[in-house]
Amino acid sequence: MNSMKQTTEVLLHLAPAEVANLKEGINFFRNKSTGKDYILYKDQNHLKACKNLCKHQGGLFIKDIEDLDGRSVKCTKHNWKLDVSTMKYTNPPGSFCQDELVVEMDENSGLLLLELNPPNPWDSDPRAPEDLAFGEVQVTYLTHACMDLKLGDKRMVFDPWLMGPAFARGWWLLHEPPSDWLERLCRADLIYISHMHSDHLSYPTLQKLSQRRPDVPIYVGDTERPVFWNLKHSGVQLTNINVVPFGAWQQVDKNLRFMILMDGVHPEMDTCIIVEYKGHKILNTVDCTRPNGGRLPVNAALMMSDFAGGASGFPMTFSGGKFTEEWKAQFIKTERKKLLNYKAQLVKDLQPRIYCPFAGYFVESHPSDKYIKETNIKNDPTQLNNLIKKNSDVLTWTPRPGATLDLGRMLKDPTDSKGIVEPPEGTKIYKDSWDFQPYLDTLHAAVGDEIFLHPSWIKEYFTWAGFKNYNLVVRMIETDEDFSPFPGGYDYLVDFLDLSFPEERPSREHPYEETQARLSPSPVWVSSGSAANPPPLLLPDPPCLPRPCSSFLDFCFTSSLRQGAFPPLPGLQDSVADMGL
Repeated sequence: MNSMKQTTEVLLHLAPAEVANLKEGINFFRNKSTGKDYILYKDQNHLKACKNLCKHQGGLFIKDIEDLDGRSVKCTKHNWKLDVSTMKYTNPPGSFCQDELVVEMDENSGLLLLELNPPNPWDSDPRAPEDLAFGEVQVTYLTHACMDLKLGDKRMVFDPWLMGPAFARGWWLLHEPPSDWLERLCRADLIYISHMHSDHLSYPTLQKLSQRRPDVPIYVGDTERPVFWNLKHSGVQLTNINVVPFGAWQQVDKNLRFMILMDGVHPEMDTCIIVEYKGHKILNTVDCTRPNGGRLPVNAALMMSDFAGGASGFPMTFSGGKFTEEWKAQFIKTERKKLLNYKAQLVKDLQPRIYCPFAGYFVESHPSDKYIKETNIKNDPTQLNNLIKKNSDVLTWTPRPGATLDLGRMLKDPTDSKGIVEPPEGTKIYKDSWDFQPYLDTLHAAVGDEIFLHPSWIKEYFTWAGFKNYNLVVRMIETDEDFSPFPGGYDYLVDFLDLSFPEERPSREHPYEETQARLSPSPVWVSSGSAANPPPLLLPDPPCLPRPCSSFLDFCFTSSLRQGAFPPLPGLQDSVADMGL
């Protein structure tokens, strides 16, 4: 089948004179006809090439003026660094490799940059779209990233977070879920959970569901970090969890199938999904930074993705040095705008019939996080939809809890008044209260765990985490809820160059950071990671960071924490705080 053959694409052609003028080291080029940028690295007669596109969020690389060897480039978005001589990212360290392009010389001593494109897995066994009856495919928004899909006589639910907090007690639901949410989950034929973060994998929600229907079929991708690594420890009794391979159709019935794909930036944990019913594709990229490495189906009937930003604690949790309130406000504004532009461009490139922004409806509602809530401004979905409408003819849908989109009606006539049915008048849309106490009791109870009676937990924790060979010294200070030193709390130094725990700062030149960590959330993460059978992650809710860093930066990057004194240290915020966020 032709659609399943590998193809070769010529991305750039350099004339013989341009090849002769290649300088040693890094060379930047742009294909003027496509506007795409490329990097070519020359080491005597050896050539390497790649796209000038950061794997994180698609930023443009420029020359790294701090690199004296002339091998590194730096991303203009978040300061990620790439060693073009090895095609490995050096900041964050030990994280990713850049995809190389094929370099070929033509018969006239010109040069070609080629990309080998494997076949798209969703093109296997292609199916032409069939007419949909009204009401045959309905998509109902519940809250945050949770959608309830009616697909013929089957029902599928995405990422059910419908009660309780996420990330310890940092995030709470912005929207009030429909009152029948539990009944909807119980009648689902399958549930897809994209990744382990607790605004998608919600153990309080699943605990409620398991009491009614423990055998509900749940599907997850075969990620390196298993989605349900903490299931046994959680006490939630679910008996029908299915781990499926990436890039393969999973047939549900003759009309319905789905395919799970990995993220290109966080393949070890993030996934996205294509659901196809009678040839009509629904693409849900969830939280993926670069879903499937940027290769996605075009012209899907419906596409949904995150939009809000604000998942990182940076820079809200930092203070001192350049981190003034004015600097933080401008940084947040700039980052949110970048995200909006990235999502709008993705929608423009993929040209779905309908686009829905979701997976961003959370709020830092606990009183202790008032500062975070006021500082951590999120994108408004209307902003994104307006940007999309400027650049394309894609229809947009900003959902409210309980609202239902009838895909058959919308595809036939986008102006059909019955295409989107809003919740009944008077329906409560936004939550105005949250039941904090049961979850706070759990956090507080962990403080008394026996492990924290012995200082040896500190060495065990950081040694097991394995983050080392990095010139960084951190002072960890346990505090109360108001960030005052906790009486009898731990106060210690960690030197990540050799993973030692000195009494005083080392005499060598080094970046230094003091971190104030509220006592109540920290023991939950530490004790969870120090169980008898250590899980593959240190946290129930690890931040979106590359593996080497998430082990200790848990203290820095959740909305439950706020950073203490942080002097201006050139490069530290680039190499730590911005990393992956």
